Parts: sequence; structure tokens; C-alpha cells
Amino acid sequence: MSLFDTRVPAVLLRIDRNPFHHGTLGAVRSLGRAGVDVHVVADCAASPVRASRFVTRLHPPPPPGAALDDIAVALLRVAARITRPAVLIPMDDAGAVAVTRLREELAPAYLLPQQPGPLPERVADKAELAELCAAAGLPQPRTVVPDSADRAARAAWRLGLPVVAKWSRPWLLPPGSGLRSTVVVRSAQEARELYERSSEAGSRLLLQEFLPPTPDGDWFLHGYADRSGALRGGGTGVKQLSWPRGAGLTAVGRWTPNPQVGALAERLVGELGYRGILDLDFRRCATTGRYHLLDFNPRPGAQFRLFTDTAGLDVVRAQHLDLTHRPLPEGAPLSGRVFVVENYAPLTALRPAPDGREAAWYAGDDRAPGWAMWALWSAHVTRRLLARLRRAPAPDRGHARVVRQAPPALDTDVTTDDEKASSH
Repeated sequence: MSLFDTRVPAVLLRIDRNPFHHGTLGAVRSLGRAGVDVHVVADCAASPVRASRFVTRLHPPPPPGAALDDIAVALLRVAARITRPAVLIPMDDAGAVAVTRLREELAPAYLLPQQPGPLPERVADKAELAELCAAAGLPQPRTVVPDSADRAARAAWRLGLPVVAKWSRPWLLPPGSGLRSTVVVRSAQEARELYERSSEAGSRLLLQEFLPPTPDGDWFLHGYADRSGALRGGGTGVKQLSWPRGAGLTAVGRWTPNPQVGALAERLVGELGYRGILDLDFRRCATTGRYHLLDFNPRPGAQFRLFTDTAGLDVVRAQHLDLTHRPLPEGAPLSGRVFVVENYAPLTALRPAPDGREAAWYAGDDRAPGWAMWALWSAHVTRRLLARLRRAPAPDRGHARVVRQAPPALDTDVTTDDEKASSH
């Protein structure tokens, strides 16, 4: 008999329109393999996710820039088609915040973790997270939230250039603005100019002390805080390769036990009373050896499938089991297991992995999304290459030396700010 109540479907919500969001595919496969019907509310028209044999049905997402009412209408329309309560799992921060705000309206149709008030929205807001960490005595880089352009410039000097600048609610950044959720600021004037775009960004700017990256210094923790507050279905991992290097999403990660990071996460969850799926990012300070919390994402991290234990438990399965009042199986961690995003780390994907490996796109029982990803990715890289060649200046024919333009590396224009762990 299945551990899961397969009468209860799952609905995955993703508002962000990135076609390369491999975390969504991971959730589709994880729940689909358990026999759960998986409905996806996302823009999958050009996404490899739509090719997965584990997708029960794709549903139209809310329109770009949707108001809360639009998101509620989209989700309630899906609920009416399903005709029975479903476990709702937001796959990005914008979705997690929307579901938190719409909890009372959605509760009759969806099973949701019992959160204390608007907590997911508070932890996703980087400025509020700094305040929560300070109140809990949790290590975090020194942070200033300036209230004027002049104070932003002075704060940059006080923190010690370079500093890290973050928009507190990156999901509000308007597409096409050129604004990034996180950037490294190298002068007081840059900090001033960035602050002056606050109204355009839609949220507060905060400046943080820059902690230089070190080998094996970037860590993440995924987990599901169940009804009792215990963390299940996850573990701690070290980021071995990020894209872009030292500043972005996990391209290669390894499951590595870290009691210090685990203790910090348990302490924070206990202090806040948080319930549900979480994805935390830490950086170890090379000077003090302390682990500083950089981000708290109230949803599954894109590499959550790394932490699949011997019982097959991961965070999305833990949430489905817990909310349907089924026991969560006790499994042993598979330390040393590796997660690889093939389009960002193709060479690593080809190397042997003696302790086991989870690929973001390839799966022996679900091959179509992997092939679709490579076709889509090749087209993307080709477009980027042609665009750069068109922008390249014509060679000066009056000189014998010709400067050749290097081909572009695989870039991050196809990733989203919600996927990025931090630019520390």
C-alpha cells in the first residue's frame, strides 16, 4: 500500500516565467512517482516541464504582473476543475507571498501549512529577514537599510567597500528594468545611484557587508517544518559550483552534513514558529568561521531533490504526507550525493559520481524533458552568441591586428532572481 493518500492531488504554482526552472520539474517527478496527480499552474509553453510524463495537467498561470485577485481566480479555477482539496506548493517567492496573503480565500480548496500570520512574506523580504535575525541573535552580515541617497552613500563607506546591495522584495522588480536582485557595489556613488531607483524597484534597498567567497564556504539547507516544527525531508549541502561563479544558483551541490548550519536553522524555525518548506542560504566568514544567513526562501529550493534519503523522502513529499496526516518514513541521509544542473555544469554531469547523483533534467524514467532542455538551451545560447556578435565593434581595418570577440559563456539571462541563492 502506498504511503501517500493518492486521492489528494498536488498543485504546483509558479508565477515566475523562467522556462529553465528545474525545481518545478523536480517536484513534478517526485510527487508523480509517488502516484500523486500533479497539476502545474505555470507558463510552460516553452518549458521542458511540459514534456514530463508525470504532469497530470497544465493550467494557465496568472497573467504577468497579476494582482492578488487574479492569482486567486486562477487557483480557484484550478480547484474547481480538480473538484477535491489539493496540496498547494508555491515554487517561487512571489507565489509563496501570494498564497500567504490569500490563505483564507484558498483554504477551503487547498491544504496549506499553518503559518503564524504573514511569516513567509516577512522572511522572503530581505530587509525584514535582517531584523528577524537580529532579534533572534542569528549571525548575518552587517546590514543597513538607508532612507535616502546620501545615507546610502555614507553606509557604503561605513560598511567598507565593496558592499552587497539587495532589493528587499526582488519579485517586484519590473522586467526589462536592468535591475538585479543582488549586486556588488564598489563605490559610494554606485550606492547613491542605486538608491535613487527605489521607486522603480518597488521595494527597499539594503546594503550588506561583503563576505568574500571561499572554497566550500557557501552552504544551503532545505527542509520541511512539520506540524510539530521538526525539520524533515532535507539536509545540509555545500555549493561546489554556482552559476554565475561565486554569485548565483547551485550548478553543482553535494549533500554534506553540517551540524552548525543545521542547529542555526532549527533555532530560527523554533524562534519564528515557521511551518512548511524552506530553503536557507549561508556563507561562512573566512575570518571568524561563523555561518551567516544570507537568504530565507519560503518554498522549495531548485536543488531540493539532492536531499532524497533512503526512504525516498524529500521536502515536497514531506509536505504532502504531513498535510494529509500520513506518517513520514524514517530514512537515512545519503551523504556525498551530488546534484548537477547539466546545462550549467555539463562536464560534471559526465563524470562518475560514486556516492550517487541527481540530475536536474535527465531521468531514466522521464527522458523527454532532458531532450527538450538541450534543444531549448542550444537555441538560447545561439541567440545570445548572435546578439553579441551583432553588438561587437567592427575591426579597425587601418591596423594589422584584428581583435577577435570571444564567444559568450553560458550566461544567466535565463535564470531568475528567485533561483539565485545570493550574490555574496
